[in-house]
Amino acid sequence: MPGIDECLLEAMALPGARGAALVDWSSGLALGTAGDSPVGDHETTAAETAELARAAAEYESFAPSESAPAHGGGAVASAGSSAGQAAGPPVEDLIVTTRTGYHVLRFVETSFDSSVFLHLWLDRTDGNLALARHRLRALAEGLVLR
Repeated sequence: MPGIDECLLEAMALPGARGAALVDWSSGLALGTAGDSPVGDHETTAAETAELARAAAEYESFAPSESAPAHGGGAVASAGSSAGQAAGPPVEDLIVTTRTGYHVLRFVETSFDSSVFLHLWLDRTDGNLALARHRLRALAEGLVLR
């Protein structure tokens, strides 16, 4: 199972990858980085993406509480979870599309109470968004945080 550096290097091997980071969204700090940053500074990018991740994870519109009823079949329990029990992070991933690229934020489930996500910045011309989502999911599931 890969650690932070190996995970980020694997993410950077994806077609069109420009930068990658593991970020703690509660503090806004980058736990590890690889490649470039969209603004030239990984810590600034980490803080800005942490705000987006925090909003998605904490606002009930994006991550309904367990007691919120499902309307019209809109919510489906994920594989391996029971109906009344939340499994893993409240949001799986976020995708922000800009004119020149994609930003994929994948929340990482850990055995301890964490607020960590992987951030991958892809070039819009060379990147493959479907492949990136698939690969980030696998990387997040295999990541070992100590």
